[in-house]
Amino acid sequence: MNNPRLIIICYLLMQTGLQSIAQQKNSIGVQLVEVKAGTFAMGSNRGKEDADESPVHEVTISKSFNMSATEITNKQYEAFDPGHSRLRGKNGFSLKDDEAVVFVSYEEAVAFCAWLSRKEGKPYRLPTEAEWEYACRAGTVTDYHTGNELPPAMQKLQHTNRTPVPVSLQVAQTEPNAFGLYDMHGNVEEWCYDWYGAYTAGSQTDPVGRQSGMSRVTRGGSHNTPVRFLRSANRQGMLPEDKHWLTGFRIVQAPMPRTKALPAAPPAAHTMQVAQQKFSWNNITEPFFDAPVAYVIKPDSSSGTPYYKHNHCPAITWCPNGDLLAAWFSTNAESGREMVILASRLRAGHNKWDTASMFFCVPDRNTTGTSLLYDQKGMLYHINGLEAAGDWQNLAMVMRKSANNGATWSKPVLIAPEHAKRHQVIAGSLITKEGWMVQLCDADPSSRGGTAMHISKDKGAHWSTPYTLPVTPLFKNGATGGLIAGIHAGVVQLKDGRLLALGRNDNIKVDSTTERMPVSISADLGATWQYAPSVFPPISSGQRLVLRRLNEGPLLLVSFTHSPGKSNVEGMDFTKPDGKVFKGYGMYAALSFDEGKTWPVKKLLTDGTIRQLDGGAWTGVFTMDSTHAEPKGYLAATQTPDNVIHLVSSNLYYRFNLAWLQLP
Repeated sequence: MNNPRLIIICYLLMQTGLQSIAQQKNSIGVQLVEVKAGTFAMGSNRGKEDADESPVHEVTISKSFNMSATEITNKQYEAFDPGHSRLRGKNGFSLKDDEAVVFVSYEEAVAFCAWLSRKEGKPYRLPTEAEWEYACRAGTVTDYHTGNELPPAMQKLQHTNRTPVPVSLQVAQTEPNAFGLYDMHGNVEEWCYDWYGAYTAGSQTDPVGRQSGMSRVTRGGSHNTPVRFLRSANRQGMLPEDKHWLTGFRIVQAPMPRTKALPAAPPAAHTMQVAQQKFSWNNITEPFFDAPVAYVIKPDSSSGTPYYKHNHCPAITWCPNGDLLAAWFSTNAESGREMVILASRLRAGHNKWDTASMFFCVPDRNTTGTSLLYDQKGMLYHINGLEAAGDWQNLAMVMRKSANNGATWSKPVLIAPEHAKRHQVIAGSLITKEGWMVQLCDADPSSRGGTAMHISKDKGAHWSTPYTLPVTPLFKNGATGGLIAGIHAGVVQLKDGRLLALGRNDNIKVDSTTERMPVSISADLGATWQYAPSVFPPISSGQRLVLRRLNEGPLLLVSFTHSPGKSNVEGMDFTKPDGKVFKGYGMYAALSFDEGKTWPVKKLLTDGTIRQLDGGAWTGVFTMDSTHAEPKGYLAATQTPDNVIHLVSSNLYYRFNLAWLQLP
């Protein structure tokens, strides 16, 4: 903090003994504490991952309000909703009467407040974000109301656990802050009234957030969460419909401030000036392969777009206006809570991608896995994973739609609301000949966990899994199971209605020294799969394949000759135009003209020109030449009506066609 006036204000608050604590109990036993009016410094200046806490700004809370001394407990909440008792102990959390209630959505917390208001004839509501931070700080300017460290007694497993570890959520077991409020740092996150949005500079009185948004603010952090997320200034968010074991709420008894909300955030660059006329496609028949170019274009720091060092895991689709739309995650760590989904647009007739801009973000939540799909009837679909916290195991699945080429998107809908395994979204969704949408997801965060399938028979309104739980993977030659062998799988529907899939890992041995990528076949639309070795070499870390049917009919696989550093056999044999065989390394394409029985065309994805390229993410800088293509990358592809194949790796965009692939 570098504003002398704010320092003086906070100092005077502390020196005057802060506030006398007045308490009362309401009709359902909620202890209410009077929080008197005052002025404080809201936010922090901590750097890039916490940039949404800046700028620090002076906020005045002009009227006193009563706040519940603790988070609402199971007993108190069930006076409103007795049926919630069935969720006590879910995942091992919050079983007793005096534990903080969890598995409550924003709408349910608001409904509780409305019920209590009617019951008592007094206005109850959620705290605004500003009221919450003011009450939490209780006159302090440090990271926590206890100073710049949080005492061990107030900590409850303050690290990320891939499988959450149950801990008591009993309220008021440690000392309250100077205002008489308990558990403001941790125990459970707490819903606030505000739509999440960027702060504005300058002094403010009774701010109430933005007019609209995607996420509602949560504050305070929780158990099973690194301690830095429990700071007074830390901001988090959740989709209003979401609920899980980390989040509950506390209440305020006071009228709502009459302050006008700030405008909604301005639109992202990829949604602006989007053409709406239908594009006229001209079929390209001459063979071509364009030099790869970067599609991940770093935004200017002045744009406010979060952009981190690790950009990876893309999806791509074409739009009816002729544009291409690509999306990927940007983060410092793949298990990080700073992760955001960025997007870029290649506008029809242009040869340079737009600068990256925000596509999807739920603050302080991991959002691993993105899929984009155009149904060729005017609707774009975006499906994404959404963690309860960090890591990438306990994901829900959300979906958005756009009927105007991605210029605007519907609000996110939880299509798989449970935060659980088998929800890590993979690019490459498809629509079957029955008209069903198919979305693949990694079944387990381990490297050998298979791929799960989700199906919607009504254009995304409802989703189901074709397999019967539980599924025990047994990915052996000739075996049958409920999951696709290999993670990050690609799937196509064959002409006879069966499904064919290829994936990474779960490799099948063909002799004592040789393994092959597994191929999975389903004759019952994903309920069961049979496994066999394919003709292709396995792939591994930092690599994801593409499998799709081309407009012209053949099946296309794009994969890698080997996994650098993880394979005893490197490279594959390819044939030159003169018939001579050479050893090639890196990304290749294979074609099948008989529904996957044979793959007579295998071509290294290079035109032979020597180039030094940056593959980004886990790939880094590599040299492309006549025998070397991109060695790694997470791949995604689409094919436009002019039959051009558009392929993206973790950083690079490739453009070629079937005629080029069929050249010797």
